[in-house]
Amino acid sequence: MSAVQPSWAPPIPQADEPVLKVYNSLTRSKTQFTPKNGRHVKWYNCGPTVYDASHMGHARNYVTQDVLRRIMTDYFGYDVHFVMNITDIEDKIIIRARQNHLYNSYLSKVTALNPTLIEEVRSAWAAYLQSKLSKGLPEGFAQDGASSDELFDRIREYANDSQWRSECLKRDEKFSMHLTVADRSFTALSTASRQLADGQTDAQFAQTLVEASSDVLSEWLDKQFKTNVTDHSIFRSLSSYWEDRFFEDMSRLRVREPDTITRVTEYVPEIVSYVQRIIENGYAYEVDGSVYFDTRTFDGTDGHFYAKLEPWSKGNQKLIEEGEGALTDSLGRRSPSDFALWKASKPGEPAWPSPWGPGRPGWHIECSVMATAVLGENIDIHSGGIDLAFPHHDNEMAQSEAYHNHGPWVNYFLHTGHLHIEGLKMSKSLKNFITIDEILRKYTARQLRLAFLTQQWNARMDFSESLMTGEVKSIETGFNNFFSVVKALLMDTDCAKADGQHRYGEAEQGLIQHLHASQTAFRTALCDSFNTPGALEALRTLVSRTNTYINSPGKDLNIKVVEYVAKWVGRMLRIFGLGEGELSEIGWGQDLGKETTAINREEILMPYLRTLSSFRDGVRKLAIAKGDSAFKDILALCDKLRDVDLVPLGVALDDQEDGKALVKIVSPEELMQAREEKRKQAEARAAKKVAQVESERQKRIQKLEKGRVPPEEIFKPPNVQEGAYRSWNGQGLPLTDGEGKELSKNQNKKNLHAWAMQKDLHEKYLAWKRDESA
Repeated sequence: MSAVQPSWAPPIPQADEPVLKVYNSLTRSKTQFTPKNGRHVKWYNCGPTVYDASHMGHARNYVTQDVLRRIMTDYFGYDVHFVMNITDIEDKIIIRARQNHLYNSYLSKVTALNPTLIEEVRSAWAAYLQSKLSKGLPEGFAQDGASSDELFDRIREYANDSQWRSECLKRDEKFSMHLTVADRSFTALSTASRQLADGQTDAQFAQTLVEASSDVLSEWLDKQFKTNVTDHSIFRSLSSYWEDRFFEDMSRLRVREPDTITRVTEYVPEIVSYVQRIIENGYAYEVDGSVYFDTRTFDGTDGHFYAKLEPWSKGNQKLIEEGEGALTDSLGRRSPSDFALWKASKPGEPAWPSPWGPGRPGWHIECSVMATAVLGENIDIHSGGIDLAFPHHDNEMAQSEAYHNHGPWVNYFLHTGHLHIEGLKMSKSLKNFITIDEILRKYTARQLRLAFLTQQWNARMDFSESLMTGEVKSIETGFNNFFSVVKALLMDTDCAKADGQHRYGEAEQGLIQHLHASQTAFRTALCDSFNTPGALEALRTLVSRTNTYINSPGKDLNIKVVEYVAKWVGRMLRIFGLGEGELSEIGWGQDLGKETTAINREEILMPYLRTLSSFRDGVRKLAIAKGDSAFKDILALCDKLRDVDLVPLGVALDDQEDGKALVKIVSPEELMQAREEKRKQAEARAAKKVAQVESERQKRIQKLEKGRVPPEEIFKPPNVQEGAYRSWNGQGLPLTDGEGKELSKNQNKKNLHAWAMQKDLHEKYLAWKRDESA
């Protein structure tokens, strides 16, 4: 009878595996993430409109989206196709490029200060008052026939009242910024007028006036001469410049490049075809060369719904107008909610051919066309800032579903929360506008990422100094210290010695169990709509538990268990983009950049070898001399090696109780900063001690100075009032009062006690003086 393999029973799971749920703006709840096509995820992310420097709002949005993307690919293992657009033609770009061009042309022609120049700048300044500053003024404030100068003087006077200024800011949040611009130009005009009266007409004075009035002149020149701008390269050069700066900033923030980048100007023919099909499907109409989306028709058709993300906002005219742009006309639209798919270009604006005449794409249509062209008729994930939800993303969905004639176009909408600075919305007018370049001069990319990771990705974030110097610094320092200790232990050969002991007891089993619990907590947190604060807390708790194990008194360490924990912690941190490197590496890893070079061993090793050689020379010299203080001098030399020589090399020596130092590799800047703080603390303690000694000395001097007067003189003028006593004995003690009467026994007793105290003080005073003159 042949042998039969026994039956096998499949294992029964002891716990349910957490599944990924994401906060979906389409449901305003956490919903289970299910890609439409297996592990393949089609993801479209709204990119920047490139017309100015990237700021902290961009950093929060794009770093956060990068973190989510890394978690999806590096942790959950999805095959993500990440597409991002660049809006390289739009109203803001047109206006900024045109104004820059006209202003620079004007500035290049200024050769002297003259009445014509002053009058032109004054006209620009007066126009700025009416177009910009007046938006924040109370009703009727500027309607009394006052001249521009009189009106501005009154505005500046009233602006000193914080309550009045606050009310102006409620009417226009940019009021303070406009007031600053107008004031700078007004001051420059006053100075230029005095210079002209004094005969100072040099070009430098004219240039100063124009540069101080750049903002008011740009507005004024654009209104007068915008139709003269016909060279489309002016618009392309501006957007190209700021696109390059944007990607440079993203690289510095360690944001991965998109898998596919699309630019609006590269997809204009596809946009025209897309708009034409929406018209054919009955959801758009043409008016005077522009094409508008018919929101009422779309909303009234079975299977379609306009404004899925924010249905309560579809009547919000302020949001609608902001979404349409400053150069869009509303004439001819059938409904206030209708939005432009194609805009008829006016003189001074770039244009492309279309069936409806020369024009350019509307802002909303670009994403629909480019996403469809690359990802097809359905997208798993669409992401962007929460400020884009309405009208931009709602309009995208409507026009896309009108084009494809079915829905849904997007399955999951992920919106990054707002960023506030020190509790306030970031704004140039509030003077809390921070560019990425500015913030990276103060903090590292890792520190900024840590700041974003401590917040829920879709919640409003308050970026503050206290966050960076408190929680973020604590987190970074904690991981830094942990990794440096582990690496130092791994380099200590005694920790890895083979001596027949397995070193895997109750403590090690407990640590491994905590690692497994932390891995479960980490996964559970990330499955809970990318809960990075919870995931970070799981890592920090594990590090704390491991530190306790390492520092257990008398513990015979199992370094492999510690290494196992540290490698997993580092790998999880690299998933968040906090460093780059090998999966088996201990620590954050390194940001290798785009280029790597061959290692120059001499260049790397020589600073360390020189330090070692110098230390050896010093020890030999002291040993050979055999001086009385050789032992003390050698210890001092050892301290100098630890505290001075090795610090710039990034080497920290931690003296242990067993007499052996633990070697750590740490950032030189971090060590030098710690040394500087230690030095300052020591100096502060020394200064305090010196001040205390000096204070005691002054008190002693004051006490000794009381003994300057001999006891024979203390009861005689000027040490007592003239006429207080009439007669004294040989020791200077008074016998009678000022009227010649004998003193009472009680008074004689008091005087004798005072005389004896003064005698003691005087003797001490004389002894002090002798010591000082010796």
